[in-house]
Amino acid sequence: MLHKKCILLTKLKTKSRYYCRFLSSQAKLGVIDIPFTNGTTLKLSTGRYARFADGACVVSLGNTSVLSTVVSKAKQNPTSFLPLTVDYRQKAAAAGRIPTNFFRRELGPSEKEILTSRVIDRSLRPLFPNNYNYDTQIVCNMLAMDGTNLPETVAINAASAALALSDVPWNGPVGAVRLGQIDNELIINPTRKELEKSVLNLIVTATSSNLVVMLEGSASDILQQDLLKAIKLGTKEAQQIVRGIEKLQKDHGKMKREYEIQPPLEQNIVDTIKILSSMKIREILSDFTHDKTSRDNAISDLRQTVLNQFRDTNIDVTRLQDCFNENLKQIFREMIFETDTRCDGRHLDQLRDISCQVSLYEPLHGSAVFQRGQTQVLCTVAFDSPDSALRVDTLTMLTSGIKEKSFFLHYEFPPYATGEVGRTGAPGRREAGHGALAERGLLPVVPQLPYTVRLTAEVLESNGSSSMASVCGGSLALMDAGVPLGGPAAGVAVGLVSKADENGHMADYRILTDLLGIEDYMGDMDFKVAGTKKGITALQADIKLAGLPLRVVMEAVQRACDAKAKIIDIMNQCLDAPSRQGLKENMPVIEEIEVEAHKRPKLHGLGGSNLKKLYVETGVQVTPVDETKYSVFAPSRPAMDEARSRMASWLTSERTPELEFGAIYKARVVEVRDIGVLVTLYPGMSPALVHNTQLDHRKIMHPSVLGLEVGSEIQVKYFGRDPVSGQVRLSKKVLSSPPPAVVRNLDKS
Repeated sequence: MLHKKCILLTKLKTKSRYYCRFLSSQAKLGVIDIPFTNGTTLKLSTGRYARFADGACVVSLGNTSVLSTVVSKAKQNPTSFLPLTVDYRQKAAAAGRIPTNFFRRELGPSEKEILTSRVIDRSLRPLFPNNYNYDTQIVCNMLAMDGTNLPETVAINAASAALALSDVPWNGPVGAVRLGQIDNELIINPTRKELEKSVLNLIVTATSSNLVVMLEGSASDILQQDLLKAIKLGTKEAQQIVRGIEKLQKDHGKMKREYEIQPPLEQNIVDTIKILSSMKIREILSDFTHDKTSRDNAISDLRQTVLNQFRDTNIDVTRLQDCFNENLKQIFREMIFETDTRCDGRHLDQLRDISCQVSLYEPLHGSAVFQRGQTQVLCTVAFDSPDSALRVDTLTMLTSGIKEKSFFLHYEFPPYATGEVGRTGAPGRREAGHGALAERGLLPVVPQLPYTVRLTAEVLESNGSSSMASVCGGSLALMDAGVPLGGPAAGVAVGLVSKADENGHMADYRILTDLLGIEDYMGDMDFKVAGTKKGITALQADIKLAGLPLRVVMEAVQRACDAKAKIIDIMNQCLDAPSRQGLKENMPVIEEIEVEAHKRPKLHGLGGSNLKKLYVETGVQVTPVDETKYSVFAPSRPAMDEARSRMASWLTSERTPELEFGAIYKARVVEVRDIGVLVTLYPGMSPALVHNTQLDHRKIMHPSVLGLEVGSEIQVKYFGRDPVSGQVRLSKKVLSSPPPAVVRNLDKS
């Protein structure tokens, strides 16, 4: 038995030695430095970390480093789409911090992590093969953060390099660059401090041949020509990253894996489905009387009728549905090229019918409903005290420089907005992304206010572009509340339908203004642009193709800006009737009051009871500003009047006699302490301390040596109030003569 154990141990050691040799042979370190025109350098390295993953790469910009790993299952998923998961995590340890939650560890993803994960996903997903349906996970793990170089573009480039190095089929790589603009000068990869001064914060992801894959950004009402110039520069700079990743892939990348492709349906079945459905599909899409619900129902009924023809066969229903949907998509796109008319009868650049209304409910500070076609959004504005500002987490503060937000937008998309049954509660990733986009669209035009402003956008009906409708409705609600915006802001989504030649290059295309939900699903792009008539405040491009030529991007921006101006004209007509100067009567009120230092205890009450009771009963919050000033926030003018009356009664509840500086008063001892005695000069007075040093010329350790006890009466001299604490200054010893000096004989003899 012992002999067998020794043999087994020897085999394990041998395997372990071989395994270590295997790892060392695989650990071929690869490092590439990619310089930019502004002097910064992007560093890529592979072969050191996470070697069990299908692909891994560490990318560093300055002292900010992100490790990205890729793992894809070997077994095909039965779904007809790519099950891709992207997780970006900001680790507190990367910034030398400890999480401040109860468990002192990373918990669920923050909003910043969710938004960054979405940006990475949208940069990579279009380049996966259409028939690759294997579960794939990309994890971007922050290793180090210097607080100067922002990690979002670093994470995109790390994920791109990891995919390129892996054996996962992918038609990349892509490169991502952030651009800013200060004093009309474009800056590549601006630092956090530079971004605080910049009027532009744009991320451009592009692949080879100057093809744009993803756009995400915000701006301070930047001009259209400046934005287009930034997109061109970002696409050009991204080519250096693409070439660097290609070189790293050539030297250290794995051979792409062979994967199983589901065999296509027999041609006679495909032809049968087309014969049974094509003509009817054209009839449905040509019937402009259909709305979203009736069109979806008609297509669903037709799909079911066609599938019933194959009821007696052994063919998988999912594959038949996919074949029908593919034919539907092809006909939908062909009809747009044939007629330049869309399924709801609009021309390519025509907006849906728009209606809007403000001042819906009197108790609300501001409200509006914006209806565009069958997309309806209800927006409400609530003002609250500065203490209600949204505090961001520590790591988000380090990367963005924002400690708190006094204006924020919350986007809600309940299931009934699309006539469905689903979960309600905490917002999902999609809601967080749409809300952040709408917030960026409005933030540049909202002035600095003394209040905290919360704007809610609840989607009541949805048929495409609900996030941009939130910008329009939010702008109306803010103006209804009397907020002096820099200008009304609006948003619109622009789509694309394209044809490719035999080489896969774009041969023809049509740009669709004001995108429908079905056009988003069947099309190649969802490009959202928000801003004022003057310029652009936010944009987001979701591209389903493996990159768009710059000319298409430029034309899409122009179409969006033209549509945005038309929408603002309609919104202005809505506001002309209920135009309002200043804030509503039910608006909250903020005032400042001055309270002398010695009267603060009366204002606060015992243990702050007065202010607590004031907040519970009236909603008024009193917050100290400095040594003498308090900020008083009231939810309404009547509440402020009541609060002022209460505070005045507290401060003047008992008349304080005027004390004369240098005068002598009779004081009554109310408490004896080790350091002195507390005395009062008149009824209702807050006790004042007479320190041991002011009781007698001699040094005493306790007042009892002078025979002082509670109830004793002494004479004291008044020397005014302490300028800092406001406490009364009293002295007893100055009223008595010092003891005679003791003469000591110093003669040594």
